[in-house]
Amino acid sequence: MGAKRALIVDDSKSARLFLARILEKYELDVDNAENAESAIEYLTTHRPDVIFMDHMMPGMDGFQAVQAIKNNPRTATIPIMMYTSQEGELYLGQARALGAVGVLPKQIKQADVSKVLYQLHLVADRRRPDQSSFTPVNPPGLVGGDAPDLAAIAAAADPTAPVALTVSGLREQFAELRRALVAGVDTQTDRITAEVRALLLESLPPPAPGTPAPRPPVPWGWIVASAALAIAFLSTALWWRSVNQLNQVTSELSDLRSAVADEQVAVAALTAALPGGSRKGAPLAEPVPGVAAAGVTRSSIPGEAKPMVMPFPYGSEALGGSRLDAIRQLSYRLARENTAGVVDIKTFAGRFCLVGNSVDGFSLAPDETLFAKCDLVGNPAEDALPPAQRIPLALANIAGDIRHSTHGALQVQASMGSPAVLAVQYPPVSSDLTAGEWNRAASANNRVEIRVR
Repeated sequence: MGAKRALIVDDSKSARLFLARILEKYELDVDNAENAESAIEYLTTHRPDVIFMDHMMPGMDGFQAVQAIKNNPRTATIPIMMYTSQEGELYLGQARALGAVGVLPKQIKQADVSKVLYQLHLVADRRRPDQSSFTPVNPPGLVGGDAPDLAAIAAAADPTAPVALTVSGLREQFAELRRALVAGVDTQTDRITAEVRALLLESLPPPAPGTPAPRPPVPWGWIVASAALAIAFLSTALWWRSVNQLNQVTSELSDLRSAVADEQVAVAALTAALPGGSRKGAPLAEPVPGVAAAGVTRSSIPGEAKPMVMPFPYGSEALGGSRLDAIRQLSYRLARENTAGVVDIKTFAGRFCLVGNSVDGFSLAPDETLFAKCDLVGNPAEDALPPAQRIPLALANIAGDIRHSTHGALQVQASMGSPAVLAVQYPPVSSDLTAGEWNRAASANNRVEIRVR
């Protein structure tokens, strides 16, 4: 039987590397996927023995990926172990309801992984009788009515967490190298000593019949010289290996620090757009620096407070992707600062000029198409979605965490905005109006607005 295979699904390169090193110690072959979509594509041609799934990922999150895998008969029997930086029985219950075998903390320890592998019968059980078996994580703070620790939630949202994880892995790697050096020197010394002794015995002439064989002198000089040569060779090889690994980890740490710095700039710019922020009083419809990728601007609606406005493309999920990341960062920052109030999130659907039919589906009309040739003016994807499905599971989890951590002082609420409230007026209908002119206004009205009250 071949080696067992594990699939790690995580958008963090350092987290994948750290977990892969632990699994390889148990002689498991490890494959990696940087997002849930790549993992599902991988499973069309491969069948691993276990899947380690991160919870929070851009695009499709871990819960959605588990549900998709369990709904496919070909992959439904593969055990899935989730790990998350979030805390609470809510995550454990949802993960098990979707089919995961358990939940590990994001700061994974080798002992936790070994217990999982033993329980899934992926490695031979070498534990002592006094060792306890694996039990799913039961984070403190949600048992017996106690509120979860706000510091723990803030640490979960802290983007510098991967750096600490990488440093810990580096220390463990150096300890492993030291142990390997000592063991290698002892083994090579014994082998070289035995080989030199055998060569010396073969070079001696055979003794005359009836005479006792003289006792050969011990070649201590050759032994010492050979041992010193072997130690020098092994030390050089292990040092070179250590230097290469240190350079690789240093490069990864630099990348992580750069990513953390970029994210902190984006969060600072996002929160500066809030009422009371450093940009209070900025002109309407002004872009927020550092968050241009999310399309965040100030609202230009007369007579209303200045919300954060994030347009999203036709057909995409309103509260997903970069918009969900912006909401998550803003909510946890307000919770850490003990802000009381409501993070009010409203989604508005633009009315697009579309071509197609209800059987084959609708798509955006080409820009040069006359508006009179549109088969439908509306937003079928948003209109057909039931209200209960407009709030994704990831956003519901964020709202629950914020409510518990602040004892209800800060609430995160999402609702549908009135289609009559426009960010940009649609152009007047005329005989020469084109679909491109109409859809540019519809794209601006297809938006998410966030207010803090």
